[in-house]
Amino acid sequence: MLMLFSGRTHPELADQVAEQLGIDVAPTKFEDFANGETYVRFLESVRGSDAFVLQSHADPINESIMEQLIMVDALKRASAKRITVVTPFLGYARQDKKHRGREPISSRLMTDLFRTAGADRLMAVDLHTDQIQGFFDGPVDHLVALPLLSDYMKGRVSSSEATVVSPDAGRVRTADRWADRLSSPLAIIHKRRDPDVANQVKVHEVVGEVEGRTCILVDDMIDTAGTIVKAADALVEQGAKEVLAAATHGVLSGPAAERLQNSRISEVVVTNSLPILEERQFPKLTQLSIAPLLARAVSEVFSDGSVTSLFEDP
Repeated sequence: MLMLFSGRTHPELADQVAEQLGIDVAPTKFEDFANGETYVRFLESVRGSDAFVLQSHADPINESIMEQLIMVDALKRASAKRITVVTPFLGYARQDKKHRGREPISSRLMTDLFRTAGADRLMAVDLHTDQIQGFFDGPVDHLVALPLLSDYMKGRVSSSEATVVSPDAGRVRTADRWADRLSSPLAIIHKRRDPDVANQVKVHEVVGEVEGRTCILVDDMIDTAGTIVKAADALVEQGAKEVLAAATHGVLSGPAAERLQNSRISEVVVTNSLPILEERQFPKLTQLSIAPLLARAVSEVFSDGSVTSLFEDP
């Protein structure tokens, strides 16, 4: 029996996934105690079920993670047959390795916590790095939003006029996949730092032909938007006709919405992997639904079908 459970972070996405699957989100009781502790109880039997627990790790991120862990523990103790953690956006994914001594590898801790809580399987969309798949001791379904986002961009600009741009060297692989998908050339923003000033970028060099072209800046997430806005400025200064931005996860922390609205970027396209509060929305923002993607993946896992054949990055 397929059962879909949702935490309180992004119930709208869970409702969309449930609608795609032709089921209802399982009723769940949530309470917060006076000291901030979370209480969860499922209001119908889950014994023998194939349980999918959907929670996107959004602000307040630590509370949303803890709530999902508690839900997994409750399902395990209630004799669910198999538990799949569905995290459209996995928290702490950027901390996937040690850059310096005495630092944590928090994304590994995250996967260990879910495994300990009782998760049998993990499903996520566009992890920050592919290596995180190896942190979880069990099957991981790494879904990609590239087809959804790139199909939208194909309707926005022709491939012959577009250039895909990586906003920094770390996102070149992502941009390369986009370039293959759109059959468009690739450019890279190379950041040169000022050796006399710590943590300050001195020059943004554009490597590739962008003059007179519509540039599509691509990334896995947009957080404070500082990098992508500066990249757009560099592209316009090099003669780009128009700059668009696309990312799977619209984190949009702090000044991001204002920065993007006042930037040289014409349109910012993200998915609804994260809820975007009304005060963080802005006229240039377009949000696409990943509910069909998640629903198809859940359906394939439930029926023991092939998730890879449906969602593998081409």
